[in-house]
Amino acid sequence: MSSKPKVVLWSKTGCHFCGEIKSYLESQNQPYENIQVDGNDALRDVLETKYGVRFVPVVEVGGDNKYEALLNPDLEELGKVLENYSQAV
Repeated sequence: MSSKPKVVLWSKTGCHFCGEIKSYLESQNQPYENIQVDGNDALRDVLETKYGVRFVPVVEVGGDNKYEALLNPDLEELGKVLENYSQAV
């Protein structure tokens, strides 16, 4: 039986790519946590510390405190990562 990974989406209001990812995750019935960085430089500082970027979208996929970050995610790449994780669990 496959299990769904934990997904964290770093996004901002009005970001077209962020909206596409949200729609994709919802269409796949994939639960996700959405972290809005709008007007919050501290959250962008977290992204910079973790991954060296301040832009969104950033998608983290994983579990058990181990995550794979997609810094320039496209829907095909995201689908493959989600599928690979589900098969590995």
